[in-house]
Amino acid sequence: MKQDLFQAPDYYNLDDLLTDEHKMVRDAAREWVKRDVSPIIEEAAQEAKFPKSIIKGLAEIGAFGPYIPEEYGGAGLDHISYGLIMQEIERGDSGVRSTASVQSSLVMYPIYKYGNEEQRKKYLPKLASGEWMGCFGLTEPDHGSNPGGMTTNFKDKGDHYLLNGAKLWISNSPFADIAVVWSKDENGRIHGLIVERGMEGFSTPETHNKWSLRASATGELIFDNVKVPKENLLPNKSGLGAPLGCLDSARFGIAWGTIGAAMDCYDTALRYSKERMQFGKPIAGFQLQQKKLAEMITEITKAQLLAWRLGVLRNEGKATTAQISMAKRNNVAMALNVAREARQILGAMGITGEYSIMRHMMNLESVITYEGTHDIHLLITGMDITGISAFK
Repeated sequence: MKQDLFQAPDYYNLDDLLTDEHKMVRDAAREWVKRDVSPIIEEAAQEAKFPKSIIKGLAEIGAFGPYIPEEYGGAGLDHISYGLIMQEIERGDSGVRSTASVQSSLVMYPIYKYGNEEQRKKYLPKLASGEWMGCFGLTEPDHGSNPGGMTTNFKDKGDHYLLNGAKLWISNSPFADIAVVWSKDENGRIHGLIVERGMEGFSTPETHNKWSLRASATGELIFDNVKVPKENLLPNKSGLGAPLGCLDSARFGIAWGTIGAAMDCYDTALRYSKERMQFGKPIAGFQLQQKKLAEMITEITKAQLLAWRLGVLRNEGKATTAQISMAKRNNVAMALNVAREARQILGAMGITGEYSIMRHMMNLESVITYEGTHDIHLLITGMDITGISAFK
């Protein structure tokens, strides 16, 4: 079994900006990834199977709802801690980070933020422990970048709601115990409903033949006259702003997580370049390889600073949606470029499963699209600085 030799780059001594708690949380996640994820992830990706055996470990390192208060089963940590956990998990694999960030930001966050006390106590502790897994239903077959155009709907039938529609590209759906589903009422207002596995008419077919996020389970959510109890409606926020608020939290986690993928590619390429001999010396001694490596560490360092500052703002309740969009867009693109450059340093070896780079590259092709595409985030920044929407 190949040993995980990863050493995290910290060119600007960013550890000096972290508290002892931050470093303790990060180091625990890092050791868990080395021990429990790295040895199995290549095989899981090759076989296109989500390794359910890691769910317990994810819960133990606080990856499920780390910022949720302890009274509901969370770890009660700050947002920088959440970001650092996502960074370490995505260093292992973007698909594993997707599993954790969906559970935290797209399932636990809306129940905590928009749910009532009864819902918080019923669902959050079991989600935090990994006993229950959840998914988030927003994207539809015909409505991706324009979620407000959704057609999934529910009608008031007196003692219950009747839900109909479909969602697509849903991480965790094939094995999720609950789904936080966004749908329109009879007046066209968007609400969140908690749909539980076993409800008649609710099915979750799995999506196959993916070239990306192969170690993550992706599927659909199908609602065929599903009777949802009225107590499963999230009462404290409605409208499109409700699911978008969840996406802010998820995108924040992605902005941190993709740094981990980039760090892993850089570390792999740096180590390989020092060991690979050509023309009588290590290829690390050639100018064009040094250019690649120097640009990688520069971009990683810039992304680390961007994410850290965003974490400070989010802890203070000051981070805006547009600021989160900028970080998500920048850091995902950075990671994808680092992966591509790292692959070139490894030459033909870079496409094999012996190294993590090609897997990261394929995963990041999904990450640059989901939770808002690269172009949509650019337009969010454009709208923020001009005051003019390009979407209408």
